[in-house]
Amino acid sequence: MKKSFAFQMMIFITWIVFMPISIYTVYRAFPPPTDIDWSLLIGFTVLGLLTSTYPIVINGTPFFLLQWVSLAVFLKFGLYIEVIVFQISIIPFLYRLKLTRQSLYRIPWNSIMFFLISFFSGYIYLKFGGNIHSLDHLHIIEYGLLYTVVNIIANQVFLQLSGLLLGNKLQLFTIDDAWDYVIGCFALPMGLSLYLLGEYAGVISIVLLGIPFYMMTQLLQLYSISSKINKELSDAAHFGHQLADQLESEETLDLFMERIPKMVEIDGLYMIDRRKQTGSLSVLRAYENGQEILKNVTHKELSESLLKHTLLTEEKVIFSKRSEWLLPSSNYLLPDSQSVLVLPLSRNQYMEGVLLLTSKKKNFFKEYQVKMLELICSYFAVSLEKARYVEKTRHSSERCGLTGLYNYRYFDEYLTKMMQDLKSRNISNLSLIMLDIDYFKRINDSYGHQSGNDILCGIADTLRREIGGQGTLARYGGEEFVILLPNYSKDAALNIAEHLRQTIEAQPFEISPDLMENVNHLVVRVTASIGVSSAFEDTDEGTTLLRNADHAMYIGAKQQGRNRVAGF
Repeated sequence: MKKSFAFQMMIFITWIVFMPISIYTVYRAFPPPTDIDWSLLIGFTVLGLLTSTYPIVINGTPFFLLQWVSLAVFLKFGLYIEVIVFQISIIPFLYRLKLTRQSLYRIPWNSIMFFLISFFSGYIYLKFGGNIHSLDHLHIIEYGLLYTVVNIIANQVFLQLSGLLLGNKLQLFTIDDAWDYVIGCFALPMGLSLYLLGEYAGVISIVLLGIPFYMMTQLLQLYSISSKINKELSDAAHFGHQLADQLESEETLDLFMERIPKMVEIDGLYMIDRRKQTGSLSVLRAYENGQEILKNVTHKELSESLLKHTLLTEEKVIFSKRSEWLLPSSNYLLPDSQSVLVLPLSRNQYMEGVLLLTSKKKNFFKEYQVKMLELICSYFAVSLEKARYVEKTRHSSERCGLTGLYNYRYFDEYLTKMMQDLKSRNISNLSLIMLDIDYFKRINDSYGHQSGNDILCGIADTLRREIGGQGTLARYGGEEFVILLPNYSKDAALNIAEHLRQTIEAQPFEISPDLMENVNHLVVRVTASIGVSSAFEDTDEGTTLLRNADHAMYIGAKQQGRNRVAGF
């Protein structure tokens, strides 16, 4: 959550005032020993820095085992020295956070929080009778356990308080909290061993325990990274199969935009479309800070931004930090973006678009993630092409090639489905309008078949415009059109039919006559005869509903002079 400048300044001022006073107070109340073994203290401090630099990563969460070093420092040198060493040891931890300029306040915030953890752990240890620099094994085990438990509990309590004060929602107990307790159990014997070995072997204890600890953390790190990579590659393969199963282009795009941010944990995603005919660029989809948004960016801004190299070479580009790509034309990205990955989206040796991913962290994109994303982009390009081909094939099988309306086959199946909905009471009424163009044969004979096609397309456009989402349109055959109207009574359907009749009668249609010399454009007027039937008022069968509307159109409209509406 972004904090105001005033809030951040308050944190820094509090830290500047609180820390010197608090450390001095601890110095006065719990002074350090006079005979400090400086070589051992420096060794402990270096070991604390190494421990903070190389955390153990479990399920993607880093755990810093500073408790074992802080326990050894506390038992050897007391609370004041432990506070100082702990503050120095958290420097690598704060660096690993890769804080942005807007979140630098977390440095003093964490410093205060870690000071309080150190103070409460040491204070409780001393308050309950623990002694510094003791060699009584039973004594240091009992009180060392108390110190470790208080340290872990204080850490959990301050994390929860920090979440409340900063406005971050934290669960009361998570799997990471459980790991904190498990690691605490490990830190206790390690810390006691470091302390006792330091007492008997001096600075050599740092080597004897530090090197095995470092090797253990590296092995666990490699195992964690390997497990993470295997899991993400498995998820990527599964995701690729999900993409391949999609049969709609919009569903393919939706799935891609939904899953990619979760898989890579990015802050911004921009899918750039590249028109094949003109090469113009536009933002097809955009995702920022957890949600899809509308992003209007001009072709000029996109072509002159950090996409330029990819547009010229069709190669991927990776930027590790903001200074590598910062350009005025890239202002459409999130203002605090750091790492950027630009991937070409290619199909049949042509780049159809660009995928742009951003993160607020520096050096965010790892090599294996880039390869995984390239693989997913290949799946995506193929899946999108397949979905568009399926849509095109389905469109050609369901639609009239001339008018773009549904054809007879689709309408017949849809009518059957709607009759089932009517019988199941999913809809209250079902009315059907059948429309036939009057004297259509004369138009073909007088002006040519192309002119007849012009009229058919004009009628289709008119019906599409007037009906909108009220019903389903289809070209039933020749010059006949049908309209299915769910939840419309017969009287309502007759009113719609009359409106259509008047609209067609009043509308001029422009044709291109084939059979007239020196005439390229001609305006003609046509009329239509219309029949209406309804279920269950007239019938409870789909085929009969069609037949009734057809009967009303011919008997009640055509034979009565045309250009009229008749109900069954």
